[in-house]
Amino acid sequence: MSRTVIVGFDGSLESRAAAEWAAREAELRRLRLRLVHVWQPVLDDLTRTTLPGVPARQHWNERIPHEAVAELRRNHPGADVTIEQVTGSPRDELAGAARDAELLVLGSRGLSGIGGFLVGSVGAAVIARTGTPVVLVRAGEQAADEHEPGPAGVPSAATAYRPVVLGLDAGHPADAVIAFAFEEAARRGTGLTALHGWPLPPYFAYGLPADPRLDADLARQEAAALAGVLRPWREKYPDVEVVEESRSGSPAHHLVDASREASLVVVGRRVRRSPIGGHIGSVTHAVLHHATAPVAVVAHD
Repeated sequence: MSRTVIVGFDGSLESRAAAEWAAREAELRRLRLRLVHVWQPVLDDLTRTTLPGVPARQHWNERIPHEAVAELRRNHPGADVTIEQVTGSPRDELAGAARDAELLVLGSRGLSGIGGFLVGSVGAAVIARTGTPVVLVRAGEQAADEHEPGPAGVPSAATAYRPVVLGLDAGHPADAVIAFAFEEAARRGTGLTALHGWPLPPYFAYGLPADPRLDADLARQEAAALAGVLRPWREKYPDVEVVEESRSGSPAHHLVDASREASLVVVGRRVRRSPIGGHIGSVTHAVLHHATAPVAVVAHD
């Protein structure tokens, strides 16, 4: 596997935010950064030279990506940044490029009026088709957003990183997802919040009175299951401070809420062999659309 972080770049604000995040991640990992600019042509060579506006688009395709590389090199001195321009379908080319990378980073438009993402069809298709971890970064994401507030109460890139949040199903833990989250926390020198959401007792669906004893027993069982899953990872990463949170209710809701104080949210995507469906999963899909921090999606069996 090539020691590379790849970012899909199309010149948009979201792809520029993704490129900046990817540059910071490449520095943390000490890897090369490669921007992949996919141009999907709709004209043949003859009409390309005669229709109005086409020369301007050709100029854009040549100039903007190279200006982006120059800006990244200015902002991140010493970074090994390159650009690859390819022709074809963005979802096909990005999924193909991701096979030879350690990480793929994509931009996503922010939802108007509220925090969160608007994950387009290309992003969703790429996430569903690649086994490489994919990170979604919102337009407007700044380095300071990943850090704790400074003395004046304002986030600053000079302060410590906010914790990494891991969405964990204690009943069906995935080692690849857990390992990714611990590695990201270790790189940032920050803590890890492991969040496990479990279903409400059945009586809630029928409007029956609450059973405090049953609730307490379930809470203890779920908390013990989460602790058991994390125990060997705590031993493997002794420098990562781990906070275990086992809560009843929607895992997606808890993860979205926790994303407001996170530098990164890590969720899993089960690899499915069927050609039908999006293959992202309902919890991951909800987190992708509504989290306010960058979201890493890690494929697992």
